[in-house]
Amino acid sequence: MKTYRQLTEREISTLAANGCQAENWSQVTVGEGFDAARCQRVTFYGWARLGSSKGSIEVSDGFVKLCGLNNATLRNVTVGDHCLIENIGNFINNVTIGDHCHISNVSTINTRDRATYGQGHLIAVLNEAGDGNLLIFNELNSQLAALMVNHASNRPLMAALNALVEQAVAASRPTCSTIGNGVSIGNTNEITNAVIGDGCRINGASRLFDCTIASTDDNPITIGTGVICENSIVSGGSAITGSVKMVDCFVGEMCELTNGFTAASSVFFANSYMANGEACAAFCGPFSVSHHKSSLLIGGMFSFYNAGSATNFSNHAYKMGPMHYGQLERGTKTASGAYLLMPANVGAFSVLFGKLMYHPDTRDLPFSYLIAYSDTMYLVPGRNFATVGLYRDIRKWPKRDKRRGGERKSCVNFDWLSPFTIGEIVRGKRILENLRAASGDRVSTYNYHEYVIKAASLRQGIEYYDLALRIYMGAVLKRHRPERPASNWGEGNWIDLAGLLMPESEERHVVEDIISGRLDSIAAILDRLRAINSNYNELRWSWSYRLILDYYGIDVLDDEAIARIHADYVEARRKWIALIREDAVKEFSLGDVEREVLDDFITQLDGEIDFENQRLYM
Repeated sequence: MKTYRQLTEREISTLAANGCQAENWSQVTVGEGFDAARCQRVTFYGWARLGSSKGSIEVSDGFVKLCGLNNATLRNVTVGDHCLIENIGNFINNVTIGDHCHISNVSTINTRDRATYGQGHLIAVLNEAGDGNLLIFNELNSQLAALMVNHASNRPLMAALNALVEQAVAASRPTCSTIGNGVSIGNTNEITNAVIGDGCRINGASRLFDCTIASTDDNPITIGTGVICENSIVSGGSAITGSVKMVDCFVGEMCELTNGFTAASSVFFANSYMANGEACAAFCGPFSVSHHKSSLLIGGMFSFYNAGSATNFSNHAYKMGPMHYGQLERGTKTASGAYLLMPANVGAFSVLFGKLMYHPDTRDLPFSYLIAYSDTMYLVPGRNFATVGLYRDIRKWPKRDKRRGGERKSCVNFDWLSPFTIGEIVRGKRILENLRAASGDRVSTYNYHEYVIKAASLRQGIEYYDLALRIYMGAVLKRHRPERPASNWGEGNWIDLAGLLMPESEERHVVEDIISGRLDSIAAILDRLRAINSNYNELRWSWSYRLILDYYGIDVLDDEAIARIHADYVEARRKWIALIREDAVKEFSLGDVEREVLDDFITQLDGEIDFENQRLYM
């Protein structure tokens, strides 16, 4: 606990000689190491607590200045040790500043009445015209956000969560704006009602209002030129630069928003990257990416998503307003110029082309292409399963996870073949087989809702899905002893809760325990979600064991069955690699790929042939 003393008469004389003045010198107190000679042209209103002004601070690479206070107006301010505060155009009012800070060329840093610092702020995600359904606060992760959004109509749940969030926020809400240790703020216009964490770098920002910038020394945050950030929270390691404008947003760990991107009532989690375009009422789960100026993410839930240029979503009913929304499950891509009419639900790892109408729902047909050709909507089931794009995607995400231990708030499971996607594949294979059985083999097309499936695409889709099943079952069996699971804990339908793969029954239990009070704090809820993630392997085996028995029509996994499953796995995986190689060669033949790029990729694929000694990316 720092101690402060009154100024001496000699210090007051020195300050006055340096052009300083005070409303009441008795309310200016100083700590050990204060040097009045390093305080020049400063006006004090109200009270001030000033730390040591000894030493120097690096303001740019190799450029060191003496610590002190110069050209500033302060009111009700605490300044930590070894800081340099200079050239404050307007004032600093009701602010606590930590140690080793450099604040220069700033107009205003202020705290107003009823400051929330963005904490506990209610925003409307997905349904742009709807009531608020998501409370943003510092401890929010993608799973807790998804629970709120998915169960917004569950009033007992939302009431319980509201109380727990308010409890968490009240315990950490400061009495005034705070600036942590080692913070650098320069060339910035206005900072009002803000909590700025340790190590943060702010340079050239236009306005920060009612925000928490949760920077840490290990995961510093960068706020850059022209940024306007209101009623928002930014998590550790993230960067908001290049004239970004965002209102009512939450930015999770290690995200980057840049190059004029604008966002309203949206959330971004775990390594998401947004540039140039726009987001409105968007739920951008882990690894959501949009690079292009003409892309608009609106009224949608995404994760592991890549938006092509000029991607657009229509959430506007003609006369009833922007009330529609939908979900693109993990791994989905939209091609350049893609348009999707909401409400819509697209299965995992699908690719969308053209202007897609008729509100598609392909959640049971993952890895598909959806193609608009004139007024006809085509569905190519399973096509993306054997493409170069998928192969590259499933390997790049783990490598691009920049989060460190302390900033892994959201649970992210990278498995691309999991009980979640395999469950969809099982249902999708059954759908295709039923379509073929109902219409026969002599037709040229099949209809699935308002979408057309060509006969060749349907046959190929069944083959792709069967390959995926055999690869998955063989890979899972390699990782587990073949004994029957001790319980049926992981059985039933699985979901992807914004990056966390889990049985639907576990989500139901979490909801019930929040309502009942068994989960009585935000920390307890997050611990439960992390525990589910930690038990993924056991849950997966329980689910997969039943799948294997059903697929092969057996009652027990004996040596003969295990040998058969392994042989099917080897054959299926080799065929999958061959299909990807064929897709790469086809792309090269179009003239869009250099020979060197193709050769490098083929070399990588050849290494996959020795897959027994490599990890299967599931």
